Amino acid sequence: MVNKNNRPMNILLVEDDEVDIMNVRRAFKKGNILNPLFIARNGLEALNMLRATEEESAVVPHERRLILLDLNMPKMGGIEFLQHLRRDESLKSIPVVVLTTSNQDRDLVEAYNLNVAGYLVKPVKFADFVDLMKTLNKYWSFSEIPN
Repeated sequence: MVNKNNRPMNILLVEDDEVDIMNVRRAFKKGNILNPLFIARNGLEALNMLRATEEESAVVPHERRLILLDLNMPKMGGIEFLQHLRRDESLKSIPVVVLTTSNQDRDLVEAYNLNVAGYLVKPVKFADFVDLMKTLNKYWSFSEIPN
């Protein structure tokens, strides 16, 4: 997900399932998606990776951030994470794309009410998942994102 100025996206995948993490990594490799990929296994870990402290900079660089978010996770699920993210002045403008197995209308409506940039249901077939990641990459490569 490199934009027209060849600036990479710093992608934070918030996902607790090791197989899904592996599939995203494999799809990035197969789709030749070269952006830095950071992994958080729940919403709390994701918030900590995005926030800087006086002593340390954020794990995920501040420039051109994009979050790929699963909804069903331990400790802090996706919807609760979105609520915290949108209340935080320094983080609320980060675009979030939900990438989940949930096709429940309630989850879809809640996510869009929290200003997600998209809601994608994970395809079952890996080839379809690769196509989805390549399409997402193409879209975000043309998008301008605030820092």
